Amino acid sequence: MDLKSSDNYDDRLASKPAHTHRGDPTYGRPPEGSRTEQRGRDAHSHVGKEVEELCLIIRRTGEVGEDGHVRVTFGQLFETYVTISNKVVGILLRARKHGLVHFEGEMLWQGKDDDVVITLLQ
Repeated sequence: MDLKSSDNYDDRLASKPAHTHRGDPTYGRPPEGSRTEQRGRDAHSHVGKEVEELCLIIRRTGEVGEDGHVRVTFGQLFETYVTISNKVVGILLRARKHGLVHFEGEMLWQGKDDDVVITLLQ
């Protein structure tokens, strides 16, 4: 390594933050103000909008049960939503993670799980 490239390497090392450890609030997060942080924010916002859209579609296509919750089968939702996005299962999983929908099972498969009921919780 020549002196010039060695100096650049040292400068890059000096500009990197110290490694964080579990429990540190910055652990696993990009540096504040970085382009990586902005891309993450943009992606989170985009996914949030897709989850909201999914909930609206469930509300429009489903039926209200006696408990007041709207329900739709996965098959019906898949047929409706696939024309909008091919990521319906991933968005359903995200919506469940946030407590917006409920369904039985870890994963939903087209055809096999068409009769699985998806309940809109909010």
